[in-house]
Amino acid sequence: MTEQASQQEINNILWKACDSFRGTVDAVNYKDYILVMLFLKFISDVWKDHYADYEKQYKGDVERILRRMKRERFVLPEESSFYSLYNNREATNVGELINIALENLETENKKKLLHVFQDVDFNSESRLGNTRKRNHILKNLLEDFNDPKLDLRPSRIGNLDVIGNAYEFLIGKFAAGAGKKAGEFYTPPEVSILIAKLLSPQPGERICDPACGSGSLLLKCANQVGTDDYSLFGQEAINSTWALCMMNMFLHNVNNPRIERGDTLLEPRLIKEDKLMKFDVVVANPPFSLAKWGAEQSGKEEETYNRWHRGVPPKSKADYAFISHMVETTTAGHGRVGVVVPHGVLFRGGQEGKIRQAFIEENLLDAVIGLPQNLFFGTGIPAAILIFRRDRNENTGVLFIDASRHFEQGKNQNNIRIDVEVEKIVKTYQARKEVDKYAYLATREEIKENDYNLNIPRYVDTFEEEEEVDIKLVQENIINLEKELTNVQSEISLVLKELKF
Repeated sequence: MTEQASQQEINNILWKACDSFRGTVDAVNYKDYILVMLFLKFISDVWKDHYADYEKQYKGDVERILRRMKRERFVLPEESSFYSLYNNREATNVGELINIALENLETENKKKLLHVFQDVDFNSESRLGNTRKRNHILKNLLEDFNDPKLDLRPSRIGNLDVIGNAYEFLIGKFAAGAGKKAGEFYTPPEVSILIAKLLSPQPGERICDPACGSGSLLLKCANQVGTDDYSLFGQEAINSTWALCMMNMFLHNVNNPRIERGDTLLEPRLIKEDKLMKFDVVVANPPFSLAKWGAEQSGKEEETYNRWHRGVPPKSKADYAFISHMVETTTAGHGRVGVVVPHGVLFRGGQEGKIRQAFIEENLLDAVIGLPQNLFFGTGIPAAILIFRRDRNENTGVLFIDASRHFEQGKNQNNIRIDVEVEKIVKTYQARKEVDKYAYLATREEIKENDYNLNIPRYVDTFEEEEEVDIKLVQENIINLEKELTNVQSEISLVLKELKF
């Protein structure tokens, strides 16, 4: 029996499988093929494992085995199995066979998988090339995933986190090569963990991300709960990214998430009785300063869901549209929000300034946390995290934390370490005490005096005084250096004379 691979070995096998696409298919596109194949391989291995268990239990009674298998988490038609496709890897229509397999898998699991595979076409000439090239790519892909060490049966891997971790590993790798588009589907895990720790979701709470991408931020919040007693909700505008999120949920053993497709600002789908659903924890890393977000259609004072009662965000920047939506979907009394924003949100005037003022006057803003630059894929600008809470006392101040200078420098991206920078931010936030050059607790009166400008340097003084210069000592050093220079020049002249230059 082949020894089970470690997490690192599995990650390496999966990353190697990408070689079939590199140089021929854009990374933004081939991520879908790799991640779908991982999902299919996992379902197939689980099915294979459970079938073997029931075969022993029912002593080979095929009818009873199949009846029991119909109650599995995912029902796998025979032709949809990874192994069926692998056995047909030499077929001239292998791309078509994979498409049919995925379509049948959706049909058998409509409640969970409907539309999940609709945007990935394994028979696409525009993406994968002509028939000969396409067949070559897909044959190699199936062979890579048939690596004996990539045995994803629960009885072999034990801890199912290995699968979810591998999926997250791949998403992170694809984000690194996706440039600006990476921000559409990925939040660096350290930032997600930081937000989860700051908001501290509790058992029984409902957690929502209205711009959920591939779902990593939601999953980090779920991990923070510490039990399975939570509910996850989300909405994602890009269909292919929504599909990544659904697979990510299932591979992390989250069985009943409600992740809606569609534009949160134009068409919120998390609705109950014609009203916005309410959540205990709302988190997001929405697209920065999204233009043309639909202010003309959605941004009206009398908007259906009353999200813009503090003011309509400008049509050229959607930042406060996302923030307003998030705050309006929090539960009364204890709802809380954590949102990543560009720094312009802290100080821009006009309509944004009025909305910002309203949030502060309503005593909803709890903290402003400045992050280092170059943390996020696709943009090098520094960002901030805004925390809003509905459980604040009337006299509670707003905590400002300047963590912009605290990071580990990487080759392409900077990083905040979980046990160092993240831990310091969380402890400072929880203590709500001033820390020299790092944190300041401002009263709302102070913020008002600053015209509701939240620019962090206005509150956290990071100025480092220069050491006092001893002019007399500097002059003495200059004189001594000049003497040394004269002596050296004399010695050089003597050497040159001896050499007859």
